[in-house]
Amino acid sequence: MNTMTRQQVLDMYFMDARHKLIDLAAFLDRVDRSEGEDDFRIQAFREAMQHLGSGDTDRAAKVLMTFSDPTTEPIPAATTKAACGAWPGADNG
Repeated sequence: MNTMTRQQVLDMYFMDARHKLIDLAAFLDRVDRSEGEDDFRIQAFREAMQHLGSGDTDRAAKVLMTFSDPTTEPIPAATTKAACGAWPGADNG
């Protein structure tokens, strides 16, 4: 298996990552300009963003775990019909 050089990774993925970063900035601008209180989703989102600048090599795993339910016991029944993208039981704040 050949691994790419840093230059190859940048050449291949930079524009896509740039687009995503601008899209995230626009999302945060919309959230910050809107009225109302933060909920667990944006709190988890902001916590996950802190991992991006860490320099760690396992940022993706840490971001994913920020949104994930860490419990191991199954719940008796679902409380909603759809996923919400973040675990509402997290202590994000």
